[in-house]
Amino acid sequence: MSNQVEIPELGFIGLLRYAWRQLTSMRTALILLMMMGFGAIPGSLIPQRITNPIAVRDFITANPHLAQWYERLSLFDVYGSPWFSAIYILLFISLIGCVLPRSFEHYKAMRAQPPATPKNLSRLEEHQTFSGDDQALEKARKWFKANRFRIREEHDSISAEKGFLRETGNLLFHLSLILVLVGISFGSLFGMKGEAIVNVGERFINLPTSYDTLTFGKLTSENSLSPFEIKVDKFVAQYDPKTNAPKDYTAWVTVTDNGKTSKEIIKVNKPLTFGNTRVYLQANGYSPVVTVRDSEGNVALQGPVPFLPQDGNLRSIGAIKVPDAQPQVGFVGSFMPTNSRTPAQGAISIFPELLDPKLLFSIWKGDLGLDSGIPQSVYRLDTAKLTKVGLGSIKPGETFTYPEGSITLENVVPWINLQVVEDPGKKYALIGGILAVLGLLSSLYGRRRRIWIRVTTHGVEVAGLAKNGAPGLKTEIQNFVTAIKGEN
Repeated sequence: MSNQVEIPELGFIGLLRYAWRQLTSMRTALILLMMMGFGAIPGSLIPQRITNPIAVRDFITANPHLAQWYERLSLFDVYGSPWFSAIYILLFISLIGCVLPRSFEHYKAMRAQPPATPKNLSRLEEHQTFSGDDQALEKARKWFKANRFRIREEHDSISAEKGFLRETGNLLFHLSLILVLVGISFGSLFGMKGEAIVNVGERFINLPTSYDTLTFGKLTSENSLSPFEIKVDKFVAQYDPKTNAPKDYTAWVTVTDNGKTSKEIIKVNKPLTFGNTRVYLQANGYSPVVTVRDSEGNVALQGPVPFLPQDGNLRSIGAIKVPDAQPQVGFVGSFMPTNSRTPAQGAISIFPELLDPKLLFSIWKGDLGLDSGIPQSVYRLDTAKLTKVGLGSIKPGETFTYPEGSITLENVVPWINLQVVEDPGKKYALIGGILAVLGLLSSLYGRRRRIWIRVTTHGVEVAGLAKNGAPGLKTEIQNFVTAIKGEN
């Protein structure tokens, strides 16, 4: 009759303990970290609704069947999706459950005495024997203290240990990752980020309606915006005349904050600060100032229209939409700060400054679709249902006339793109990143060592042990033996 071993049932409590051990293992933490990295890839490749709703709408229109699956998998909102949040939270719990117990154990090990001297030192690495007396222990004690070893003394031997910096650095690295996650969480919950194009001479007021794009954290809203105003007085961009590369961007602004007005300067690496909110100078371009009249000579549109740069010489494209004209008129335009032409490319800009500005456009009439309720880009014009009227080009001060009216290029003003960021977790993420680098360096260059010396009736025995097979033990043992022999 064969013996059968009955395996007891794990039970609910045992199952929870097993699941907790698996979740808090370092292997699981690494797997979750890799999963979060792979999960972030769709957020970079697929347009996200929170940052670019127009691109999402265009994608859905062009790929309706594929878009259905994207919606089901929350691929248009990756970072706010349930599956990405689950990976993030599990990684956070896994790191805490894995690193904190190890940190406590490591702290205890650092305060504990080195292990007692083994009975048989000859079985250890780098074992040596040589003649000596009781003075060898005193010499060994001095050498250990000079080289920052922790020692444990017995009546005929000394046990020494150092190199806890390696494990300390390893734990510091993982604890720093937790701090980075905390910082990212704070930014996601309590932060905000927005961008606004402001023409020179115009004013930006920190209200939701002033932004071109605006994203709030999960626990913030428009009520959390800091009350300040920025008026752009002047903007100067300097370029290298040989390479056309930008040399410096400077914006002079008038700031009103809490009733106090002051003159400030914004540069690319010199943002404005309002409490936890920072305002960065991110980009620049040009806004043609146009006047559009209808067939009866009435002004249907007047003012600057921002155009978006397409290359380093600020060749820009944009759309001028005139819904108040009868019929409605739209212009698909290209603006050249320094106009030139090539046989292959046609109209181009050969320098970013306004040396020979020119506005080229095509004219379209029909329903512009602004009253349809469907969001559309202010920089593009959908001409699918419009009728082409003609082509034209004008320089500052010139007027182009067409059957439905006329357009005049009055002037050209620069615009700057202000990026407003409030990220209360940034400092935690920065500190965590710095500590992570320091911890990684410590774990890479730290070497754990144990050295024993025993005095017997036959002489002196010395042996060492290198944790994790770290190199250099042989040299250190030789230096130790030389130091003891050298004072005989």
